[in-house]
Amino acid sequence: MKTITLDITGATAFLPAGAVENLKEKVQIAHHELEMGTCPGSDYLGWLHLPCSISPEFLSDIQATAHTLRQLCDTIVVAGIGGSYLGARAVIEALGNSFAWLTNKGENPNILFAGNNISEDYLYELTEYLKTRRFGVINISKSGTTTETALAFRLLKKQCEQQRGKEEAAKVIVAITDATKGAARTTADKEGYKSYVIPGNVGGRFSVLSPVGLLPIACAGFDIAQLVKGAQDMEKTIAEQPFEQNIAQQYAAVRNALYAAGKKIEILANFQPKLHYIAEWWKQLYGESEGKEQKGIFPAAVDFTTDLHSMGQWIQEGERNIFETVLSIEKPAQELHFPHDDENLDGLNFLEGKRVDEVNKMAELGTRLAHIDGGVPNIRISLPELNAYYVGALLYFFEAGCGISGRVLGVNPFNQPGVEAYKKNMFALLDKPGYEAESKAIKARLEK
Repeated sequence: MKTITLDITGATAFLPAGAVENLKEKVQIAHHELEMGTCPGSDYLGWLHLPCSISPEFLSDIQATAHTLRQLCDTIVVAGIGGSYLGARAVIEALGNSFAWLTNKGENPNILFAGNNISEDYLYELTEYLKTRRFGVINISKSGTTTETALAFRLLKKQCEQQRGKEEAAKVIVAITDATKGAARTTADKEGYKSYVIPGNVGGRFSVLSPVGLLPIACAGFDIAQLVKGAQDMEKTIAEQPFEQNIAQQYAAVRNALYAAGKKIEILANFQPKLHYIAEWWKQLYGESEGKEQKGIFPAAVDFTTDLHSMGQWIQEGERNIFETVLSIEKPAQELHFPHDDENLDGLNFLEGKRVDEVNKMAELGTRLAHIDGGVPNIRISLPELNAYYVGALLYFFEAGCGISGRVLGVNPFNQPGVEAYKKNMFALLDKPGYEAESKAIKARLEK
């Protein structure tokens, strides 16, 4: 079977000779720390061997719950924020039909997302739409008190019970939460919801291969067994391969070498719009893992060729503090050819008979060459096809690369202390009990 490949030659050309090889020992030590559980944040290494710990029986249980929801619902709302929804959305968008939400004929429920913002307009429009839908809810929260998700779930729970009755609503609400504690666990036990546990040693941004991602993906009708198989095979490959062939170690090494050379921004580019949310998931994974102690590569993303008409100028000729990682799909799922046109007013008859993907591939190659010529180091990650197996492999590759890269950088990749700062200010401004001192200090500050 083909595998995901990594090409760093377009990046090493911008580095001193041996720069990547010089990081070999540091990278291998970092990887060994992960495997041995001796690194900072070792309490959150459950993702490292998560794929190979997933049993067929566990997958069958997830699939059975998904089957129940699919039978009883035409719409399923996934309530979660950050890692509690991005991974699932990334896979669903990557594998799905771009227009399924318009053409759905009942084969699969529509999967919608809430609890990832505090927009009154969004929530109003969502609840209005759901008034005519047979909907269920997957509530994903370890604590059950994360403001964005808890607010959305309160609205959705009440509406679901009003529309379906409390007894039937309990059959279509699923909780994915802590094993023993928290508001979401208490609610699930009290109401009798089917529930799954978010592993205590798996952080949110690494949780896509847990029930957090697997249940919504199964509800959308995709093959979670193949997704997990891809991740399992990638887990074994990364654990066994030497540095020179190990794509996770190589990716971690070249990223850190470029960072040391002054390249502070990584732009993840794709030429397949289905990968947009893969990039959004990647941004959280790397941004939240590496952005600490006044250091870390800033993760950005673009969708090409679309963004070549908006961001292309900056990437080509802007400040040279960036490097580019291109996600490439070798074989598209569909086939479409350029037709002949007698008048040829657009001048495109030279493309007659060619596949659209051939044009896209030449746009990709032309862009990579242009950006390299413009001083942008270029990494290419290639997937043989865009299917569940290779998406699972890609997810695990990025997770492993992130853990190794963060340790080479010298930070704890598994905490996120900075995320709490805005919450403290928000709670103080809303006069939440327990935040009286902070509220007083902020109000005094604003009055100046």
